Amino acid sequence: MAARSVDHLIAAASPLSAASLHEAAGRLGALPAVLKPLSPSMRLCGRALPVRCPAGDNLWIHRALAAAQPGDVLVVDTGGGVDFGYWGEIMATAAVARGVAGLIITGGVRDSLALIALGLPTFSACVSIRGTVKNPKGDGAVGEPVRIGEVVVRQGDLVFGDADGVVALAPDIAQAATPAAAGRDADEVGILEQVRAGALTLDVYKL
Repeated sequence: MAARSVDHLIAAASPLSAASLHEAAGRLGALPAVLKPLSPSMRLCGRALPVRCPAGDNLWIHRALAAAQPGDVLVVDTGGGVDFGYWGEIMATAAVARGVAGLIITGGVRDSLALIALGLPTFSACVSIRGTVKNPKGDGAVGEPVRIGEVVVRQGDLVFGDADGVVALAPDIAQAATPAAAGRDADEVGILEQVRAGALTLDVYKL
């Protein structure tokens, strides 16, 4: 699949939820629950640009910023190096200027209040003040698949994040899951109406 192959799905997927997409995809694509937005109001939907960097080293993220195209979401695997601040206000400002759609990182970020003010959707495992190095010989990559929890994220995958978590779907799965998720959301409107009127969930779901 081409890296841009989910572009036509982004507008349709953007109003949905991570949970709906995950369920509609056959419960596939859920990234680890520890990955949460800096602010609950943050949402992202775009195409994945995977990044792999050594623990405590953010040079490959700088390289990814240089390679990123508008609409890309940086999906960064920091290996076992969670407790470092790989990303801060300067990098986020550069990302906004380049049209990057967001950041998902298995490590930490810092300058959290400034990041929230900038508004770039930022999903991380933690907030950490610990600084990083920039080793030009460090083992990393931009654009190669990364494994985040049980999910392998490839360049061009659809990635979606909201207050509940993050889902990453291959283009063919996203193609089917997006309209199915929209249908699920429409069905839930009717279910909510029944529940508000006093219906038991046991009856609504025929349990």
